[in-house]
Amino acid sequence: MSSVSQAEILDPSIPRDVINYALQRRSSVQAWKNGRVLRTDLCDADPYLKKASKYHGIASNRICPVCETVTLVDISYVFGKELGPFSGRIKNPAQLLQMSKEHGQIKVFVVEVCQGCNWNHLHSSYILGDGRSRRPLRKPADWLD
Repeated sequence: MSSVSQAEILDPSIPRDVINYALQRRSSVQAWKNGRVLRTDLCDADPYLKKASKYHGIASNRICPVCETVTLVDISYVFGKELGPFSGRIKNPAQLLQMSKEHGQIKVFVVEVCQGCNWNHLHSSYILGDGRSRRPLRKPADWLD
């Protein structure tokens, strides 16, 4: 559970416990610029991540720090015990807003992806939800393993 008690959560859609990974990002880019890291090691987006960002990503206002020409795309993944087998799914902002009202605690990870050079990096993470614990969602009966 987050450090915020459930009595203090007035708006479950407001991100809390936000972590910005800008320093790690800057360090990675600087290591590449200084020749300590190869560009191929830095620009190694998994094909599934790149495809997911193409179809489900949200354009950001940030330019790729490597190729410096392409606008980055953000893609949000949700995790949480309450989500059961649905943990690890991609969600858009409207879905995140709805989920924040239906779940006690959801951890959201935002990954930035460049469609040009395959740069990808964890941009931020945060928690959404109303703070009230719920049972995990069940696997549907027709779910294929």
